[in-house]
Order: sequence, then structure tokens, then C-alpha cells
Amino acid sequence: MNSVFPIGLSRRFHQLASLPYFYRLSGPLALWLAVPGALLAAYSVFAGLFLVPPDYQQGDAFRILYIHVPSAWLSLFGYTSMAIAGVVALVWRLKLAEIYIVAAAPVGASFTLVALVTGSIWGKPMWGAWWVWDARLTSELILLFLYLGIVALHRAIETPRTAARACALLAVVGVINVPIIHYSVVWWHTLHQGATVQLTGQSHMETNMLVPLLLGALGFTLVYGWLVLWGMRVQLLWRERRSRWVARMLTDD
Repeated sequence: MNSVFPIGLSRRFHQLASLPYFYRLSGPLALWLAVPGALLAAYSVFAGLFLVPPDYQQGDAFRILYIHVPSAWLSLFGYTSMAIAGVVALVWRLKLAEIYIVAAAPVGASFTLVALVTGSIWGKPMWGAWWVWDARLTSELILLFLYLGIVALHRAIETPRTAARACALLAVVGVINVPIIHYSVVWWHTLHQGATVQLTGQSHMETNMLVPLLLGALGFTLVYGWLVLWGMRVQLLWRERRSRWVARMLTDD
């Protein structure tokens, strides 16, 4: 029976699922993500803090959004990608999907923490308090607990594959919180402002403010990819440390 995919594309998927092939590919790819990601993120933060004009309503307090918005975006993107990897790990039992979840969890937790802290810094002058039990903030805090739960679950179970599958299950179940976070400002009365940047429709920002923010979101995303790839490489070497290909690679080096 002929494959649904072209032969070349099918071979490429099989190569990506190969642990030695992924390890060789991920090293150079991580560096290609790191350099432009760091440059774009640095430019965005610098432009947000020093170059763009003050907001006509929020004044200089809005500048923290150049860190907050990309971090909040990655908190949702990271967990959603982990849930997708969780489905792949549970259904097709691919080791790379399991490794991705384990490597992405601490990175996603870090960006979620940054989003919460910068949101509190922004909220103090806007709301008069560092923290309120707002629907958006509360659901984002639950997301941080889900990330930390996956990290703790992986460390609590000694068998790597059993731990990874348990983490995959938690990632899939917990993803229900992602649309709750995204639509919380629509579904409930909330102090948190609505979306400033629209994927469809007109964004509520001037172009000179919007462009650095979008470049920052791209840069932060590339940095996320770099950190996750390096984390996957570490997890991969640890899990496969007794395999022949790791021994052969260490011998060759």
C-alpha cells in the first residue's frame, strides 16, 4: 500500500523521530535560534523602555508590556505545544515527544512566572494593588502550578518513560486552562484589559509601538526554542546514556 505522504517527506519524518539524528540536528539549530532570538528580544526591550513614546493613557507604565506580553504569549504557547506533544506521546509513544514535554515544562514555567511578576508591576499603577484575584491573573497562576506540577511529577517517578507518560497525561488534561486564560477577559468581568494586539482585525497600538512588540514576541519565541532544544539534548543524553549510539558518539569525540 502506498504511503499517504510522499516518500521524501515520510523519510524526513522518520529521520526527525530518530534520536541520534535529532541530537546531531538540534545543536546547530539551537544556535541558529539563539542569536537572532537574543538580538530581537534585546532590541524589543530596549525600544520599549527607551525609544517608543509614552502611552496616552498609561504613560510610562505601559513599557513593562514589552516583557510581559511576549512572556504571557509563551506561557500559553508552551503549554499548548506540550499538550500536543502529550497526545503524540500517549498515542504514538514517540520518545522525542516525551522528552519535549519534560524539557519545555521548566522553560514554560519560567516565562509564566515572568508574565505574573511583570503583570503585577504593571498592575500596581493601573489598579493600585500588586495582585488582585482577577480571572486572567488567577487562571495564569493556575497555569504556573500546572507547569510546576509536571516538573515535580517527572522528578517524583524514577522510571523515565513512566514519568514522561504521566507528564504527558497531565499536559493534555491541563490544556483546558489555556482557552480559559485567553477568553477570561471576554467571559467574565475582569480588571485586566482586553487584547491590544489582534491576529485578525485592527490592533489598538500605533505602528511605532506595535512593531517592537511584535519583534519582541518573535525574539522571545526563538529564545524559547533555543532553551527547549538544549533541554531536550540534555534529557536525551541522560535517558539514552546506556545506548550504543551515545557511547559511539562519546568515543568519536
